[in-house]
Amino acid sequence: MTQPQTLDRKPRIAIMGEFSAGKSTLSNLLLGRRILPEKVTATRLPPVWITEGDAAPSRKALDGSRHPVSLQALEAVPLEETLYVQISCEAPVLEACDLIDFPGISDPNMPPEVWERMLAEVDCVLWCTHATQAWRQSEAAAWGLVAEEVRQRSLLLITRFDKLTTPLDKLRVQTRVTRETEGQFAGVCPISLTQALAAEPDSPEWETSGAQDFTAALEAIVEAAQQGGTPPVLQAAAAAAASPAPASSFVAPLAAVLEQPQAPVQADSLQEVPTGHVIPRRVRPQGAKRTPRPDARKDSDLASLRRELLES
Repeated sequence: MTQPQTLDRKPRIAIMGEFSAGKSTLSNLLLGRRILPEKVTATRLPPVWITEGDAAPSRKALDGSRHPVSLQALEAVPLEETLYVQISCEAPVLEACDLIDFPGISDPNMPPEVWERMLAEVDCVLWCTHATQAWRQSEAAAWGLVAEEVRQRSLLLITRFDKLTTPLDKLRVQTRVTRETEGQFAGVCPISLTQALAAEPDSPEWETSGAQDFTAALEAIVEAAQQGGTPPVLQAAAAAAASPAPASSFVAPLAAVLEQPQAPVQADSLQEVPTGHVIPRRVRPQGAKRTPRPDARKDSDLASLRRELLES
């Protein structure tokens, strides 16, 4: 058997999913800021490679040449001639990994080769699927193009989970998605990204948004990618998260690095979102006060329903 090879560079984490699945919000949460000007968020863009530093924005053409670009005029980037746009900034998460923000795979105006040709650069994927229409056939088809070793250290985020209004709906969606994607991801993470953006660190709202469990899972896959292997089986944690009592059992070796204060940015290049919202964040210490659980009868009912759904 071939031994895993430790990376001699930072892992590259792709943010992928269909249009309006929450990719931009996830990027804002990870970086603690809006990386692109407001007016270009819906522009047809090639993949955006985000790295640590202060280098001027540029694009890499298909022929390997590099060209300067303006963040205020990204709509002028020639899509068919560009491999990716590179933007640098300071954010704690970028000390541990690079982020590659992919365009929506379902955009009918976006040739699929625009994002397919970047798959070879990716070590892990954060795949966003909208909770109200989670894991569509088009998503499953696109996911099949990703290399097996990358899939085994990737996370499926069920975004906008707060749009599901009842515990029963949430349980059904998460159980179905977990079953249909079994063996295809390292873990499944339900999350409300907007709630996480608004939450204070270590608050009950941060935990109930799903961000705390996502944080731990993200740290695990980044470490696995750095070591050239796969993380521990996170699917077990996803199953535990479907039960009424949330569980966080991941090691968080990168927490100390990723919690460092955020560096200032140039006002003319990047737009900030509310301060303090950079993840991964610290996993809650043992013994800290946790969100009150529902009453025992509701817990029992949901646990029984979960078992019935998994056995069906």
